[in-house]
Amino acid sequence: MKIAFVPIDNRPVCYTLPKLISQIDDGIEFFLPERSLLGDLENIANIQGLFDWLRGLPKLDALVLSLDTLAYGGLIPSRRCPETFDEIKSRIENLKEILVEKECRIYAFSSIMRISNNNYNQEEKEYWSKWGKKIFDYSFQTHKLGCESCITNIIPSEILDDYIATRKRNFEINKIYLEWQKEGLFDTLIFSKDDCAEYGFNVQEAKFLEDLGGFTKTGADEIPLSLLSRAILGEIKICPIFLEPNSKDLISNYEDVSIEKSVQGQIELVGGKLVSENEADILLYVNNFIDHQGEIVMGINTESFGGKFIVPNVPYMIADVRFANGADNNFVGELFKNSLDENFYGYSAWNTSANSLGSLICGAKVRYFAKKFNQDAFKRLQVTRFLDDWAYQANVRQTLSEPSIDKLTTGMKEFEKVVEEVLNTKINVKYIYPWERLFEVEVEFN
Repeated sequence: MKIAFVPIDNRPVCYTLPKLISQIDDGIEFFLPERSLLGDLENIANIQGLFDWLRGLPKLDALVLSLDTLAYGGLIPSRRCPETFDEIKSRIENLKEILVEKECRIYAFSSIMRISNNNYNQEEKEYWSKWGKKIFDYSFQTHKLGCESCITNIIPSEILDDYIATRKRNFEINKIYLEWQKEGLFDTLIFSKDDCAEYGFNVQEAKFLEDLGGFTKTGADEIPLSLLSRAILGEIKICPIFLEPNSKDLISNYEDVSIEKSVQGQIELVGGKLVSENEADILLYVNNFIDHQGEIVMGINTESFGGKFIVPNVPYMIADVRFANGADNNFVGELFKNSLDENFYGYSAWNTSANSLGSLICGAKVRYFAKKFNQDAFKRLQVTRFLDDWAYQANVRQTLSEPSIDKLTTGMKEFEKVVEEVLNTKINVKYIYPWERLFEVEVEFN
């Protein structure tokens, strides 16, 4: 099977993670553009280079696309770039010509521009450092009240006008994609809702797109992986088992639906079916939160897993979402008391609940339908998840005040030994800070 994949940017979760997952099945021929063509925190993607790469691809079975990369140069540039609607429209019309020529199944997503609830401008326009929280409040209150909030009198008009114009441009581009969907260009088209709240312009835009026939989904970075798993044809039957069943109606951080609905939505998006336990191909254990989702790096604690966890004698996978941005140490300790045998189909505790679920189910589905299962590749994927999601995010990261490869490498050693024993594999890796910040680390196999 030949699948091509255009990531959001060059972060490891966007670039190396899909490659790791594809390698689980030696029957997949996976086409990924050179990493240098993709954008990062400061630089946009080489869009013309990506267009040339797309043109040069062989006959494909499926193509998975981040439309933000091909329209704006990446997810972050979609919020920052100064280009006009007409300039972006002209570019994506050229893209459409390329896609029509491909004559394969196309799975695509485009983001609904987020509104982050802070004054942190690393991924936003410069003025977000002073006005971000006020713009969020303006958006939230205007939607909630049904009329323009008085906060508009606080924000400088030139800043608010620029922000509204950028939103309108992106929204109009999304409406063009929706027309292409109705013409039959896409097998699947998703509009992603990143960092959602109950109210806001992004929530209004999502509702408008839905009313026009579009499909919206809470999440962002994991959606290309969900589309990758959807491109693997075949229905997989999954039974979710919540370790805190009385709390599955609670809403995760950065999301606008309950954890139960988030799980259901992720299963449906990959082409799966929710079934009872005795009908399932794979069980999905969800280590969900009791009162609220914690977040270690933000100093938000929550009640950790306090029970026993005994692995079943049937295929299973684990979404550890008790905390955002990292694992629940208590749960991992319980999990590691077990032997992770051939029934273990994966673990994830990456960032948001949607991130964890989408990436986890993708790996499990690729393995389940693998024509030529590669066990070594599967172990590399699990090593990456445990070292990143558990060892780094939930532990070593908390000891660092700034990126330091030497301190990181030293701190990870004790965790590497544990993972080696649990997965019965030898670990030989090095670490990289791809964007020179603590938020993400890359595990590179030597």
